[in-house]
Amino acid sequence: MSDRLVSRRGFLSSSAVLAGTALAGCSGGSASSDDTIKIGVIEDRSGNFALVGDPKHKASLLAIEEINNNGGIDGKQIEVFDPDPQSDNQRYQELTSRAIREEEVDVLWAGYSSATREAIRPTIDRNEQLYFYTTQYEGGVCDKYTFAVGPTARQQLGSVLPYLREEFGPDIYTIAADYNFGQLSADWVKVLANENDANVLGEEFIPLSETDFSSTINNIQEADPDFVMSMLVGANHTSFYEQKASAGLDVPIGTSTAMAQGYEHRRLDPPAMANIYAGVNYMEEVPTESNTGDGGFVDRYYEMYPDAPYLNEEAETNYFSTYMYKQAVEQAGTVEQPEVIDALESGISLGSERAPEAPEGETIELDGATHHVDHHMWVMRADDQHNTEAMENRKIPEQFLSNTVGCDLREETETTQYTPVDYFEEAQ
Repeated sequence: MSDRLVSRRGFLSSSAVLAGTALAGCSGGSASSDDTIKIGVIEDRSGNFALVGDPKHKASLLAIEEINNNGGIDGKQIEVFDPDPQSDNQRYQELTSRAIREEEVDVLWAGYSSATREAIRPTIDRNEQLYFYTTQYEGGVCDKYTFAVGPTARQQLGSVLPYLREEFGPDIYTIAADYNFGQLSADWVKVLANENDANVLGEEFIPLSETDFSSTINNIQEADPDFVMSMLVGANHTSFYEQKASAGLDVPIGTSTAMAQGYEHRRLDPPAMANIYAGVNYMEEVPTESNTGDGGFVDRYYEMYPDAPYLNEEAETNYFSTYMYKQAVEQAGTVEQPEVIDALESGISLGSERAPEAPEGETIELDGATHHVDHHMWVMRADDQHNTEAMENRKIPEQFLSNTVGCDLREETETTQYTPVDYFEEAQ
């Protein structure tokens, strides 16, 4: 076996500290006038994450335009502070400080990767800044000021792994990016395998710079699993799918990272993505009326951006979370951030009388205790021509923080990231 079959774990766990550390004069600041609300949207339009970050920026602007055209938030028009962080974490840190201290934004959306989120979260917490993080992620962030509204690994993998176990058998081989997202996601595969009477035959952690997957493909063929769980990320790791097709590896692959974010089924030549099953809350092809129906989310997005290549998973999350913020401000009757956070923590739903249906399906709810969302989770399959089909759809709530950790930010202010290894023996 390759020397990549190493176990690891090196870092993680994060912040920990609590409130009471805000910088004097910064908390809840606002440059809003009586007629405007200022929103920060710091998303990658260039650099390594431009492919996945640019749709997030576009979808935020779509939601803002729709809201402004329909009277704004409580009668106030939205102004935007939206510099390009260029996929650079140092620049993210500088722009986050500027957004809070100089621009005095009322709310902030920022960042694609978990590494970016963790780079700016200390600044967010010191300034008690209301912050929406919208990428699907490894889970576990229990933070008073962060609303992590993308699906977690337990939600994404918890939709696709049980489906593949039922369809193909119990033996799994895991391949994942070698940083905190991939490592924690692999831990969740072990937890979910145990819960679904399955076995992890092997796991392999692959550096983000790697482009040659010949040894990985050989290792999978030797292990002969019933299916592979893949949490590869980024442009370099895309090579895996082309190389496995060239090598004739046709084992089913479950993933939380392919197709929905970087639209590999549109960018790569068939049959690279044949037999790939993605566990996602959203893809452009999700067959809901509010998404693909006449005048739905997809139509409105391409009307505004006719040359855009794809409407990805995180874009939908940026879009609907802007409407969640609108609903919270109108419920609070103010843009003062502590009051808006209280309104968000009271529980906000989309698909109700006061807010539009989320494109992923019917109603979705923000859990006030954990600041996460109960999502519609889809299992989407690509065939050998890269056509996609929805195999399954069910509502999956956030479970780790609520049921296992007991995070309740309405009762206790904290800024911690919890990990499965702290709670599950099988994740050791």
